[in-house]
Amino acid sequence: MANSGFQLLGYFLALGGWIGIISTTVLPQWKQSSYAGDAIIMAVGLYEGLWMSCASQSTGQVQCKIFDSLLSLDVHIQTCRALMVISVLMGFMAIIVSVVGMKCTKVGDNNPSTKSKIAISGGGLFLLSGLSTLVAVSWYAAQVSNHFFDPNTPNNAKYEPGPALFIGWAAAILMMLGGSFLCCSCVNEERRGQLYRQSQPSTAREANVKSSPAEKGEQYL
Repeated sequence: MANSGFQLLGYFLALGGWIGIISTTVLPQWKQSSYAGDAIIMAVGLYEGLWMSCASQSTGQVQCKIFDSLLSLDVHIQTCRALMVISVLMGFMAIIVSVVGMKCTKVGDNNPSTKSKIAISGGGLFLLSGLSTLVAVSWYAAQVSNHFFDPNTPNNAKYEPGPALFIGWAAAILMMLGGSFLCCSCVNEERRGQLYRQSQPSTAREANVKSSPAEKGEQYL
């Protein structure tokens, strides 16, 4: 039961991370306009994500514009797009695979070894999904930081990391933590099974040794 609970904990952590990854992919606040230095504080806040750029006015009105051309975007935006989409798809696959492989489900109960391997595969997919998200948000944050500290960048054109990046970091950690829990619980279960199978022959031999005198007495009779 404890091992099953450990699997459930890892699964729900990874599920929460997957929801966070979807939110990070969709949100436009990957970077936001900075008012550091001598920059004039404007009544309009600028945001930019992977799919659109937005302008938020002091009145609360928000206007967004989807990027028109894919090929005209910077290389890091195109790459982060691909990594986040791959991360979402891998997370979806991991959710399905993990449900099949977990001990609390009835699918594949007749073959526990195969079921454990399927759960490990689901945990590995969770790890890859989290790693893909971590690479995407870290690379984007590095680009924003380099642009901010570039002396040739005007103060009114500087951006800072937005809330979406922090959500992405948290989601990646949850996803990788949940995947690690799934993999570790299944590996421990396989080791217990191997030790049990190795102990069975010795137990059988001891039973045969104990029963041999009685068998010999029956032969003499």
